[in-house]
Parts: sequence; C-alpha cells; structure tokens
Amino acid sequence: MKFSANSVWENKDGYDVIVVGAGHAGCEAALACARLGFQTIIFTVSVDSIALMPCNPNIGGSSKGHLVREVDALGGEMGKVIDQTFIQSKMLNKSKGPAVHSLRAQADKANYSRTMRSVLENQERLDIKQQEVVRILSDDKRVTGVQTYSGAVYSCKAVILCTGTYLKARCIYGDVSTNTGPNGLQAANFLTDSLKELGIKMYRFKTGTPARIDKNSVDFSRMEEQFGDEKVIPFSFSTNPADVQINQASCWLTYTNEKTHDIIRNNLDRSPLFSGMIEGTGPRYCPSIEDKVVKFPDKNRHQVFIEPEGLETNEMYIGGMSSSLPEDVQYDMYRTVPGLERVKIVRNAYAIEYDCIDARQLKPTLEFKTIDGLFSGGQFNGSSGYEEAAAQGLIAGINAAMKLRGIDGIVLDRSQAYIGVLIDDLVTKESHEPYRMMTSRAEYRLLLRQDNADQRLTKIGHDIGLISEERYQSFIEKMKYVDSELERLSNVHVGTSEDVQSLLKKYGSTPLISGISLKELICRPELSYSILSIIDKDRPEFPDELKDEILEQVNIRIKYEGYINRQLRQVEQFKKLENKKIPMDIDYDSIKSLRIEAVQKLKELRPVSIGQASRISGVSPADISVLLVYIGGRE
Repeated sequence: MKFSANSVWENKDGYDVIVVGAGHAGCEAALACARLGFQTIIFTVSVDSIALMPCNPNIGGSSKGHLVREVDALGGEMGKVIDQTFIQSKMLNKSKGPAVHSLRAQADKANYSRTMRSVLENQERLDIKQQEVVRILSDDKRVTGVQTYSGAVYSCKAVILCTGTYLKARCIYGDVSTNTGPNGLQAANFLTDSLKELGIKMYRFKTGTPARIDKNSVDFSRMEEQFGDEKVIPFSFSTNPADVQINQASCWLTYTNEKTHDIIRNNLDRSPLFSGMIEGTGPRYCPSIEDKVVKFPDKNRHQVFIEPEGLETNEMYIGGMSSSLPEDVQYDMYRTVPGLERVKIVRNAYAIEYDCIDARQLKPTLEFKTIDGLFSGGQFNGSSGYEEAAAQGLIAGINAAMKLRGIDGIVLDRSQAYIGVLIDDLVTKESHEPYRMMTSRAEYRLLLRQDNADQRLTKIGHDIGLISEERYQSFIEKMKYVDSELERLSNVHVGTSEDVQSLLKKYGSTPLISGISLKELICRPELSYSILSIIDKDRPEFPDELKDEILEQVNIRIKYEGYINRQLRQVEQFKKLENKKIPMDIDYDSIKSLRIEAVQKLKELRPVSIGQASRISGVSPADISVLLVYIGGRE
C-alpha cells in the first residue's frame, strides 16, 4: 500500500532526534537522547499505547531480569518504573547458582504504562506526538527527517525506529482477521514501503497472546496459589529496598489435561497456524498451546498460570495458553482447565503478524550500515520481549546521541553484558524467528550475573552521562565496603573453640583440627557469610540501603572465586579476537584461500572484528586463520 499525502508541509519545530514508536524500546531511546541533551520527539500511533504491555503482564524472568538490571545500571528507566508499579515479585531459580538467578515482577499493566508516560511527559527536551510516521526522508543515504500521515515533515539529524509489532500488523484468530496492531490499536500501514525503497530487507514475524478472562468467573479453589517472595529485591540499584516491601497479589497455577488437548487436536484444521492463513514465523521458545500439543504429544498436561493484570481490574491473563483458535474453540478449550469450568472471556486470544527487519543490516551500534543516522531497536529488529526491546532502545538512543556528539558509540561485548550478547546475536547471526534472550546464549554467564550488573556497567552509564554523580558515588561506596570486607575475612582466623565446632556440627560441616580464616570457611558449600556471623565477633555494620547487596556480593565473590577467575582467563582470550579490528575497506575478493561461502558472508555482513567474523554462520576457523594472516600482512 503506497502512501500519497494530499498536502505536505514543514513543521518548524527543531529536533535533533526523532523516535518512531513509544513501546519499551522507544521510551528508553527517547529518554536517553533527551537526557543527553538533544531535542527529541517521539511518535506513537496512540498516546494510550506508551509503554503498553500487550502480552504478558510482567517484567523480567529468566535472563530477561538480567537485561532489566543492565538497562538500569546504564541509566535506563524500566527497572525504576516496575519497582513503582509491581504487584508481585519473585526471584526465579533460587535453588540453582547465582548465574541463573533472575528477578521477575508481576506488573500492574495500566499503572506501569501511566507511570512511564508520566516520566516521558515530564522529561526536558522531549515531546510526544500522536501521529503515524509514513516515510523516512533521506539525502544521499543520510537520514534527514520523517513525514507523517498528515503530510507534516519533521527535520532531524537522527531517526530511531522502534515500531514493535505495528508495521502492517494483522491480528488473527480462527477465520477472523483484522488489520490492527495489538489490543485493537491502529496499525502502521505505510512505513514498510518507505523502508523497502531505502533498500532495507524485511521479514514477516508472528507472535501471539492468550485470552484475558473475568476474575469473577474463576474458581481459585481448584488451583494452586502462587505467592511472591517474602523479602522483595528491587530491580533498580537506585531503589531503596525498604520501599518495595509491599502486600503482594497472588498468582495461580493450574494445568491443561487430555480433554483440553483433544479439543485442540480436533480443531487444528480451524487454526490459522496450521491452515496457512498465518504467514509469519512465530517464536520457538514461547509457543502457542496448539504448538505445544502438536510438538509434545507425549505430555498429558501443560502448566497454566492465572495472573492478575492489575489491582483495579478484574482481567486476568492465562499464561501458557496463547492461541489463535476460533472463539468458540477457545471457550471449549479453556473450560476444560481446572478452575476455568465457567470462565468468561473478556478479550479473545489472538496471533499477530507484523513486519520487521533482518538485523544483520545493522552495525553493532544499531545504526543501519547503509543509511547514515538511521538507528533501530526492539521487536522491529526481530527480537521478542519487553526487556530485549528496552535494552536495544537504550543502546540505540545512546548511540544516536553519541553520533550527534561526533564520538564513537558504545558497543558492549559478550563478556560485558547480556545486552552485548543480545545485540551481537541479532546483528551477526541469521534468525528466521523472533529472538528471545536466554541464559544459555551467554558464554560468560557466571560473570554476567544479575546481581553484579552495576559493577559491570555503572561506570559506563556515568561516563555517558545517564548515571548521576550521586548515584555513582553510592556505587563506589558499596564497592569499598565489599572490597574491605573481603580483605578482612581473609585476615580473620578462628580456632577450634567449642562454639565454632558446635556451629560446624549444626550445619553438617567437617570439624576443624587447626585455625582457619573466615574466608576459607565461607568457601564450604554448607556454610555462608550469614551463618558464620555468629562466630564473627568483629563484623562491621553496613548502611541499611546497601546491606543486602554487600552481603550478597561478599558471599558470591568468595564461594565462586575459582570459577570466576577461570572465566576471566577465558575472557582474556575472547578479547584478543574482539580487539582485532577488521579494516572497513577490506576487499574480501582479493584474499586468496578464503572459501567462496566465507567471502559471500563476510561481504554481506562486514564484521567489525575477527571475533564477530568468527561467529558468522558459514565462516570456518580456517577462514579466520586466513583473515588473521592477511590483516597481519597489511599491518
């Protein structure tokens, strides 16, 4: 569908940066640019969709919690807002090691959106505009502005595309198909054509969401109640832990059964997923209930989580049962689940198709390789999830600002952050489905724990200008306490006194036959810093707002010291390849001994380093050796 405005006029307000889309990526991008001193405007098809949660009503989760804490450590907003608006919080994977601990918070969806919108509305140098952007304007492959549906032309120096799932969006369930964005909001139907005219390669992806149901129609007595953590840990390092100790809402667990699965199997011919009505590729790691039943025929039940959408609504989310089956089948299917026998559906489940890009067209800074000043972030880059979107939006916003300052953008590598893994995977590896962050994707996950995100990234955020001096000094103070306590524990020794031996016996620990340092005792799996406080007579006092973080860091640093040091040595080898830059003017066709496939892939992706080149599918270790020899010869 081509767009043709009846009249075109120039908006005289001056902007440095234009952000297209006000979802989780757009909000972070716009705030970053405005806070770094650039006049910014953010466009949205509806101001009611700012920071909208069209699918699951939560922030964080496995690996996603890491992303939120990294966004916060760099100076982003998501962690602060969820700390103000959550209704239940839980640390996942607590029975496992700290590398996979991940915070997850149930959100009050409406309150989250309102709160983030308020942040944007009160941010200096940031304007909000409800209008559809239909065209990206450029001159000689350099972005110059945008045109809106009304014909208005806005000039700028950089554009950040954060269109989410709105481009040519189509919502489908059964044989019902509507050309709308999520939650029935207006789709953006014209921008895709403008992007294709710029030579941008597009994909068609799909995601989906379950039904929303009326709380009054649910029998909770047939479900297992799920509680939040007794002691809540905030997402933001700047949030006082005392402020998030609230009365929490409950979630509920139930299960599908064979009757549920029979109904689904008997109606697969009516599912657009299997009839061919849906063209887009869906997320492998967040499948619909139809996919689960088909792909796992041996499983006689699947988990179903019933989660409140907020404190001032009776709508509840059916986690684990997204679907695009017809409405009548949805009723039949849901009503076989224990507790949902008389359920009433408020909003039908649906699948949504949308246009996005092949992210390999982007530099690691998230700027398009062929269009100067055009950046991209979020689900538009082929990823899934609010957290992945926020992380990309923040980096795109920072790097757009850095470009306008005339300095190099920031690129976090795979040893620095989950954000580095996320972006490197997107811009390096071919993906034919929505990308989801997982802990297994991070090679150095013991170093990339969610508890130490501030240690990895706060200085970067401060150097950029998004972390205040006050917050930075608070971080410095915390680390001084951690380092001094680690040193003290190395020098404090305990003997074989009766109280020491009694404590060891209580926790099943081997008795002492000679003196030992407290640090060596903490290394024992059955003991911890907190347990040994009984025999640690000179343990110092820490500030209340930092106490839990300090204790956690001391315990982890001691217990995992050997593993951490081993991974640090691996990172040293990794850095050698990452720091070996590939000249941008390199002529791959002239390099003898490179395989034809490698030449094709290297020319297409133009990796910036040997490390990135080594992760390209189709480039072998032998090709990397040839490249190293060639670059060495040039040098």
